[in-house]
Amino acid sequence: MTNTKQNNNNSEKERLDFIRQIVAEDLKTNKWDGRVVTRFPPEPNGYLHIGHAKSICLNFGIAAEFAGQCHLRFDDTNPTKEEQEYIDSIIEDVHWLGWDWEGHLYYGSDYFEQMYEYAVQLIKKGKAYVCDLTAEQTREYRGTLTKPGKDSPYRNRSVEENLNLFERMKAGEFPDGSRTLRAKIDMSAPNLNMRDPVMYRILHAAHPRTSDKWCIYPMYDWAHGLEDSIERITHSICTLEFENHRPLYDWFLEKLDAYHPQQIEFARLNLTYTVMSKRKLLKLVQEGHVAGWADPRMPTICGLRRRGYSPQAIREFCRRIGVNKFNSTVDIALLEHCLREDLNKTSPRVMAVLKPLKVVIDNYPEGQVEELEAINNPEDPNAGVRKVPFSGELYIERDDFMEEPPKKFYRLAPGREVRLRYAYFVTCTDVIKDENGEVVELHCTYDPATRGGDAPDGRKVKSTLHWVSAGHALEAQVRLYDHLFTKENPDDAVEGEDFKSNLNPNSLEILASCRVEPSLAGAAPGSRYQFERLGYFCVDPDSSDSKLVFNRTVSLRDPWAKIQKAQKKK
Repeated sequence: MTNTKQNNNNSEKERLDFIRQIVAEDLKTNKWDGRVVTRFPPEPNGYLHIGHAKSICLNFGIAAEFAGQCHLRFDDTNPTKEEQEYIDSIIEDVHWLGWDWEGHLYYGSDYFEQMYEYAVQLIKKGKAYVCDLTAEQTREYRGTLTKPGKDSPYRNRSVEENLNLFERMKAGEFPDGSRTLRAKIDMSAPNLNMRDPVMYRILHAAHPRTSDKWCIYPMYDWAHGLEDSIERITHSICTLEFENHRPLYDWFLEKLDAYHPQQIEFARLNLTYTVMSKRKLLKLVQEGHVAGWADPRMPTICGLRRRGYSPQAIREFCRRIGVNKFNSTVDIALLEHCLREDLNKTSPRVMAVLKPLKVVIDNYPEGQVEELEAINNPEDPNAGVRKVPFSGELYIERDDFMEEPPKKFYRLAPGREVRLRYAYFVTCTDVIKDENGEVVELHCTYDPATRGGDAPDGRKVKSTLHWVSAGHALEAQVRLYDHLFTKENPDDAVEGEDFKSNLNPNSLEILASCRVEPSLAGAAPGSRYQFERLGYFCVDPDSSDSKLVFNRTVSLRDPWAKIQKAQKKK
C-alpha cells in the first residue's frame, strides 16, 4: 500500500513542472499558511504578445489549479512610456484569454507613498544615500564584469543630509537627472546589480494616475519586490533575465524586515520567425512596417485575435511548451498545430473561391437553382447541415484548372471529369480565352445521376473541387498572411543591418475579388470558418454588410504533424 502511494506521488510530481512542484511542496509544508498568491505584472508601455501569454497562463493557471488567486498589477513606474491605451488593451487581452483577477487589480502607483516611506527607512538605517553623479558618471563608477566599481564621492553623506536631500528631491527642488537615491551595498560585488543600484530618479513628468503629485519615480528593481511584499504574493514568478536581480530583490526586503515572497525564474518564450522585444515591435509600428499593434502579422495577442486565433489554442500551446529553466526557441509550427486542432473542431465549413474562374454547365436546365445539402462540420455531430445554392453558372478556383496538365495533376482539364463538392460530376468540354490567351471561362456538362454522391455505374473521379454559384455568391476581400520575417531568427542579419532587413515582402497578399457562399452574409467580425480545401479564415473588423473581409488565419497544411511523424520514425 505504501509503495503504491509513493508511486502515485512520484507520478504526480513528474506531471508538474518545476514551479508547480515548488508550489505543491509549499502547500504540503504549509509554508505560506496554505495560501497561493501569484501575480501578472506587465508594464503598460506596449501591447502584450504571445510571450506574455505564456506568463499569463502560468500565473493565472497556477492560482486556478491550487485554489489560490492571481493579481493583475500594472507596474506603472515610468510615466514617460506608459499610456491608458496600453492598460485597456492588457485588460482586454487577459480577459480574452479566459482569465479573471476577481477584483485583484492593482497598480504600482498605488504604493508610491509606501515606497517612499520604505526608502526613508533605508536611509535611516544607513543603507541608502543621495548621489549627485550624472547617469554617465554612474555608469563609469559602476565598473565592469572584470573590474570592480568605485564608491561614489557622495556615498558617505550623513543620514541627516540624505534625508534632507531626498525630501527636497520629492518636493521638486532639483532638475531631472541631477540626483538619484541609491542603495548602499557593495561596489565590488561580482553581481553588477548589487553595486549600489539606483532606487529613485528625478523625473518631472505627469503620471496617468497620480498626475503631478510625484517628480521622483521608483526604479523597477526597487518597486518590484515592494509591490509583491505589499500584496503578500507567495510566489513571484519572473522570466530568466531577472535571475541576476533576485539577490537585490532579497536584499531590499531583508533590510526592510518586510514580508518576503519567493522569486522564481523561468525561461521566456522565443518563437521562430518572430521578434518578442516590445522595443522592436514598437519600431515596426512606428516605422509603418505593419498596420499597428493589431496587425494580424504581429505576435501581439490583439494581432493574433484579429488574425483568427482562438484563446483555447493559445492556452493549449502554452500548456504543451511547458515551463523550464533554460532558454530555447519553439517552432512556430507547434503554435499553428494547436490552432488547427482547435479550429478543426470548432469552425463551420463553407465554400469560397479566392481566384475565381467561371464555369458554365451547358446541359444544366436554364434558370434552374437547386438547394444542395452541405455538412457544417464533420468533426461536430451537433453542427448540422446548411443549404447551398447550385446553378448552371459557377465559380471554381483558377488553380483547379490546367489546359495542359502534368502527370500528377488530377483536377479539371479539357475532357476530364471531376466531382463538385456536394453536387455533381462535371466534364470540361470547352475553354474560352481572351485576346491575350488567358483562360476566362470553362464550359462543362454535368451528369444528373451523380447528385451528392458517386456515379451509379461505378465510375470514379480522382478529384473533388469546391465551388460557388455565380448568381448567388457574395464578393469578398481576402487577406492572405504569411510569416512577418523570412528567417527563423530575425535577428540573424548581415553586418550593418538589423532585424528589419529580414522582413518578408510577401507577408501580405490582398485578393480583392473573391467569391464566398451566401450563408456568409452578415458574418460577424471575429467569426472563424474553414474555407474548404483552402484553410481557416476569420472575419476582419473592417468587414461590413457591403464589404466582406476575411483574414487567412492558417493554412490546412500542418508541418508540425509531419515533423512529429518523422521524429517517431527515427
